[in-house]
Amino acid sequence: SVIRETFMYGKKRAAEIGYENVFDYSLGNPSVPCPPEFTAVMQDLLANEEPVNLHGYCPSQGDPGFRADVAAHLAKTFGLPYEQKHIFPTTGAAGAIAHAIRAVTQPGDEVLTFAPYFPEYGPYVAGTGAVLKVVPPQAPTFQPNLDAFEQMIGEKTTCVLINTPNNPSGAAYSAETLTGLADRLRAASAKYGHRIFLISDEPYREIMFGGQPIQYAAKFYDDTLTCYSFSKSLSLPGERIGYVAANPRCEDAEYIVPMCGQISRGTGHNCPASLIQLAVAECLDETSDLGVYETNMELIYAELKKLGFTVVKPSGTFYIFPKALEEDANAFCKKAMKYDLALVPGDSFGCPGYFRMAYCIDTEKVRRSFAALEKFVAEEYGK
Repeated sequence: SVIRETFMYGKKRAAEIGYENVFDYSLGNPSVPCPPEFTAVMQDLLANEEPVNLHGYCPSQGDPGFRADVAAHLAKTFGLPYEQKHIFPTTGAAGAIAHAIRAVTQPGDEVLTFAPYFPEYGPYVAGTGAVLKVVPPQAPTFQPNLDAFEQMIGEKTTCVLINTPNNPSGAAYSAETLTGLADRLRAASAKYGHRIFLISDEPYREIMFGGQPIQYAAKFYDDTLTCYSFSKSLSLPGERIGYVAANPRCEDAEYIVPMCGQISRGTGHNCPASLIQLAVAECLDETSDLGVYETNMELIYAELKKLGFTVVKPSGTFYIFPKALEEDANAFCKKAMKYDLALVPGDSFGCPGYFRMAYCIDTEKVRRSFAALEKFVAEEYGK
């Protein structure tokens, strides 16, 4: 993973010259603490619950209380009639995607996704025996290229994997985009005589900027499996807690969770930690202080525009995806390392010529990084 390689370079360099002197924009690791409510719930559970019960195995389909609470939260938030039977707890969004793909594909099937896309989709899909096909990017907005998508759907297509708000671009798919995508999926399902599922990867959906509403993919298309993680909303990436939510309007919704339970047996996965499920269930209406990401985005966007970069303002997430100042983004990012700037080239995201900055770092450090960025651009590119 080029992301992890860049991150490890940053750590090594920080050990040499000090963390405060390395401007590491490589890894999407939340920089704000979890809500105090989560800490309080954890402390209460550990102090007052019976340890044997607290730390024992939960059912293979997950803690019933967690599942029921998540379903109620989704029903209240998005107006779809979710019930406990539609929710399967997983080890983060990665575990959710891995289960969802296995539930709706067979070896040899095709899974479509849109560039730019998270690089780990490749091994997630390959591990199921399916084949990942990538729809070319549509710069500069990075909304899905629906015309190219329509041409790529075929007999073997059994699911489409989307990520909105998107890593790495920060683009949030519009209602118009999701409507067009749903229309094409319904038409293709009818044409080929089998349903094509939509798997929506949504770990950033609470990180939206400018008061924009969340466009929830499952409201646009019935055969949607929503994959979610609390890593970003509650700043709990190390706790590895997420879920698959089967749209109640899906014809086979009642089978998805039992299938995921069987999939988990075959893959060696057996639910997230019981303690974390119990704690998160009490914090579903909470988020970390996510406003810092919008502050950082505005600062970085303005700086990049000032320096002459071609870049679209993100709608959400904590990523920005500018065009590099030379054709080879890998060379661009290597040059940046000389100035202690850790940037990630866009090639592995399916977008050569672009680079990603993960601005989930302290705002003070974002501001200090501009001197290094300005020196890099001036000395290497004469701007």
